[in-house]
Amino acid sequence: MAEEKYTRCPGCHTVFRVTPQQLAMREGQVRCGHCKTVFDGVREQISLAPQPRSPERDDAYDEAVQGPPTVTLRNAQALHPVQPITPEAPAEPESEPEEDISEIAYEERFAWTRPSKRRPSGALLGIAIPVLVLALIAQLLFHYRDAVAARWPAAKPALTRVCAVAGCAIKPLRDLAMQSLSIDASDLQADPAHRGLLILIANVRSHASWPLAYPDLEFTLTDTNGATVVRRVLTPSDYAGGIADLSKGIAPGGEVPIKLFIDASATTQAGYTLYMFYP
Repeated sequence: MAEEKYTRCPGCHTVFRVTPQQLAMREGQVRCGHCKTVFDGVREQISLAPQPRSPERDDAYDEAVQGPPTVTLRNAQALHPVQPITPEAPAEPESEPEEDISEIAYEERFAWTRPSKRRPSGALLGIAIPVLVLALIAQLLFHYRDAVAARWPAAKPALTRVCAVAGCAIKPLRDLAMQSLSIDASDLQADPAHRGLLILIANVRSHASWPLAYPDLEFTLTDTNGATVVRRVLTPSDYAGGIADLSKGIAPGGEVPIKLFIDASATTQAGYTLYMFYP
C-alpha cells in the first residue's frame, strides 16, 4: 500500500492527509479549510513516522526528530484548490467554501418576498365606520319606512320628502296577522223592495294605535250543506271608496261601516261567510 502523505498549514499548524492528485492540482497551491491560509502543499509536506535520534543533535530540538508531533489531523476534503491569479486581475478576497456559496445561491434562487399587507389607517377607519353605520341606518329606514312612519308620526314628513326624491311612497301599515283588525258585526238581509237583491251590513274596527291599511274582504255564499255557491273578493274601493281616503288607512281605534247591495237573483243560498285578508 502506498505511503500516506501529509501536509501542514503554516498558519494554524493543522495537518491534512492529502493525495498525489491534490498536490498535482494548481502546482500544489491549496487553502486551509480551517483558517483559510493559502500555502504550498508540496513544500509543507511532513512525515508522521518516528525519526531516529542523531547523536550530533542531542541538544538541539527538532520536531521532525522528536517523533510524531501532536497535531489536529483533518481529512483531505478540508483542503480546497486555489484558483490561479492572473496578473491583470487583482487578488480576490477570501470567501466561504464553494459548496456553501452554492447552497446560499440555491436558497436565494427560490426565495421570494411576501407582499406586506397594508392595514387601513386609524383615520380611514374612523371615517369609514360612521359612514357604514349611517348607510345601514338609511337602508333600514327605507325598508321599514311604513312602520317607522306609523309608529313615529313625527318622522313621516321627512320620510315623505325622501320618497318624493327616491320615487317611493309612505303607505299605511298592514296587520298581516289580523290581530289589530276585527269584524265587529255582520248581517246579510234580503232587500224587501227588490227580489233577489241582498244587503250586506258589517263593521270593520281597528284596535291599533297607528293607521292601518284597508284589508280586502272575501264574501262567500253557501248552500244548505255549506258548499260554496259563489265567492267574491271585495276591495277597499268596493266597500269604502266613497266614504274614506284609502291612502290614509283606517285611523287608530277607528271603524269602517260597510253596506253593500249584492245581486244574488241567479243563485240559491242559505248562508254566507265574510273574512279579511291582505293580498
